[in-house]
Amino acid sequence: MRILQYGENPFGYVYVQGELTPNSDINSALKTAGGKPKECNLFDYTRRGSGRAKPEYVITLKHDLQTIIVVECKNSSRKHRSPELNRPKDYALDGALYYAKYLKSCFNVIAIGISGAQKSSVLVDACYWPKEQASYIDLPKSKNIILEPENYLKLVHGEKVQKEYSLSEVKATAVNIHDSLRVNKMTEKQKPLLIAGILIALQDDSFSNDYDRISNFDTLLDSCCSAIKRVLNDGEIDRDKIEEIQNKFREIRSVIKLRATPLSDDNSLRWYINQLEMKIKPMMDYVGNTIDALGIFYHEFISYSSGDGNSLGIVLTPQHLTEFMVDLIDVDKNSHVVDICCGSGAFLVTAMGHMFKQASTPEEIEYIRKNNLYGIEQDSDIHTLALANMIMRKDGKSHIIHGDCFDPFTLNQLKGIHDTAGNPVIFNKGLLNPPYSQKDHSELEFLEQELSLITQGGEVAIVCPMSCAIGTKFKSIRRRLMEHHTLKAVFSMPDDIFYGQGAGTCVCVMVWEAGKPHNPLLSTFFGYYKNDGFVKRKKLGRVDAYNRWESIKAQWLHLYREKEVIDGVTAKACVDAEMEWLCEAYMKTDYSQLTQEDFQATLNDYLAYLVKEGKVYEP
Repeated sequence: MRILQYGENPFGYVYVQGELTPNSDINSALKTAGGKPKECNLFDYTRRGSGRAKPEYVITLKHDLQTIIVVECKNSSRKHRSPELNRPKDYALDGALYYAKYLKSCFNVIAIGISGAQKSSVLVDACYWPKEQASYIDLPKSKNIILEPENYLKLVHGEKVQKEYSLSEVKATAVNIHDSLRVNKMTEKQKPLLIAGILIALQDDSFSNDYDRISNFDTLLDSCCSAIKRVLNDGEIDRDKIEEIQNKFREIRSVIKLRATPLSDDNSLRWYINQLEMKIKPMMDYVGNTIDALGIFYHEFISYSSGDGNSLGIVLTPQHLTEFMVDLIDVDKNSHVVDICCGSGAFLVTAMGHMFKQASTPEEIEYIRKNNLYGIEQDSDIHTLALANMIMRKDGKSHIIHGDCFDPFTLNQLKGIHDTAGNPVIFNKGLLNPPYSQKDHSELEFLEQELSLITQGGEVAIVCPMSCAIGTKFKSIRRRLMEHHTLKAVFSMPDDIFYGQGAGTCVCVMVWEAGKPHNPLLSTFFGYYKNDGFVKRKKLGRVDAYNRWESIKAQWLHLYREKEVIDGVTAKACVDAEMEWLCEAYMKTDYSQLTQEDFQATLNDYLAYLVKEGKVYEP
């Protein structure tokens, strides 16, 4: 398994086995060490092997010239470390520490032992040997996790580890932790509570620094609860919300198998904290990252379980779709955004990131965090997760209300809200992915509720089933909507945009302008936006494998803003409440793009339809 890119890197330089460095201190120390002996006490400097020293990797760091990293690797995990760390020739960690004890005469040394041929089952141990010190320090938080070189340095200095978002790593970590939670017999309701609680607690520096020293389950759980309370108090969260989150987290105490697992073992409470601290939280702390990593991470629990996520209509909005919708209604740093079915907070996270990019001062960023983002979530567990999601991004007030968006009391809480300066909050942007196929309320009724919160001239973008746009359904609510609001645009989205989520519904995105009755004599814009450039990949779902999305999104937005009509892609039409609201009904076919295969496929589909209807019988 290849671990590093040889040669020059953004963080420094990687020297491979046997390669001399331009640093005479490194070369001299390795010359003194010589080849690794078969057996040698770690603190014995008199016994050396024959030949030259050849560490697997020696890494120098641009931002810390006093610290180097030495790495030793073995193909077999059985050769990871010996009990006494005294067999440097045969074991990975033993060998790394053997070289470190000589290199520490001139440098602070991070010694890393890696073993195993597959990334999924690799063993990793890291130690820090300060310059001229008698012994080393274990770095237990990085156990069995390969970090970027600079993140080892941050770990040593007690700084926040950061890394760029990686969909494959989020999914792999989610699957790994989900499988572990299932082994621990944790319920589907308890899983997100554990994740949310830990991620909130990890915002507390004292907890992050000390949790790995705690050896008792109850003490660790209580420490986690105390950290949650401190973080939420600092975030100006209401006392009842703090108690709600703490009480839900304490329910973890009843998971018998988790209690019985020693904290030093995998699948223990401390192991979950470590996995989240080192694998997921760094993506949230990464400067400039606006992706809803927590939402995606939580979604994997639903995807890999037999829980009630889909029956509740909980479908995570794909990240690129949230980006498109935020751009579609021109969210900016002055917008006040609301989502009355906010789920894990995906729309609010994306909107906040969009605003941050436009903010030019720390004061503007602080105002956005405390005043510009609002949500409602009915499910108590998901509400807790949404709170965690916003709190982790330092959304100071975390205006995520736990309640029913059809309850007048809940709506009035938002209607009467004021910002930190005492001014009434005027909502001018709404984003919405309502639960689908509910018995009590249709998707368009959720839209009606959200529009009731938006000031005249404000806009709402909603992603909903295409059935909402067909004139034969939801007639009364469609009429009510157009009596009070304007349908500006509808976009037919890719058929498989929710692929991998157990939600096979074909969807469209609508844009509504609040407070202006729809004029059927003015045209509505329609887009047939079926190709977003994403492709399906095993275990990853739909991904932008060829980096086409940004250019496609720019084209989609350009066509809408310029109201440009292109055959086979866009159309304009005057519509009323009784008509179809889909591009397919109004656009002209671009025959120049059709192929023989398209023609044959259409004939095959039509023949299949005739056979199904009994109008034609197969011979």
